[in-house]
Amino acid sequence: MIFLLHSLAQLLAPALVPICCVMAWGLTIMMLSSLWSLGKDVVKQVKRLHTIPCANCVFLTGDYHLKCTVNPCGALTEAAIDCPDYRPVS
Repeated sequence: MIFLLHSLAQLLAPALVPICCVMAWGLTIMMLSSLWSLGKDVVKQVKRLHTIPCANCVFLTGDYHLKCTVNPCGALTEAAIDCPDYRPVS
């Protein structure tokens, strides 16, 4: 039994290095692809959050207890992106 395993290991030894190299590069490419995808998603989300108009609205109080006098629950959130009560500061 030991002789059989030893001879099998001798037969597979030349192929182990290329197999391991291909697997290592495959894992590296998958990891980089995943990081690229994550980066694109983060940039997209940040661009969306920068469209929240509350910072330039006359109803924003600047107080964390009552952020907005008209829509206090939706102020400074994604729900405020299309706020019908938005009035820009003159």
